[in-house]
Amino acid sequence: MYRASKIGSSLAVMAVAALIAVPLPASAQQAASMARPSSMAEAQSAPAGSQGAAGDSTAAFKAADERMMKSMQGQAYTGNADEDFVSHMIPHHQGAVDMAEVEAKYGKDPQLKRLAARIVASQRREIEFMKDWQAKHGQR
Repeated sequence: MYRASKIGSSLAVMAVAALIAVPLPASAQQAASMARPSSMAEAQSAPAGSQGAAGDSTAAFKAADERMMKSMQGQAYTGNADEDFVSHMIPHHQGAVDMAEVEAKYGKDPQLKRLAARIVASQRREIEFMKDWQAKHGQR
């Protein structure tokens, strides 16, 4: 059984992801896609000192967001609530791990860095649980 703090952390991550998932008008989507790198590697390949720590963290967050959204959108719906839940939550949780790792790398607040470490650990455990569930139920 999950402790209240783990549920609270998961709910907080889901709330942030829900805000991120709000669709933008087409013109805003084009502008946003032109401004963000298409991958974490691209975000990290910017010349040293060209963006500074704030710009580097923003680029890394945007890359993590984009990967998560592409992964979630790439999952087909089957009509089976259990299968659909798991197949969409795995990339959602991986997005939380990726964002928490950005905080761990660039963040300054010790409490947030500890929260990020807890998010990484708990989300990875949940991803493994869901992958095991998929394997037991003949998925992927």
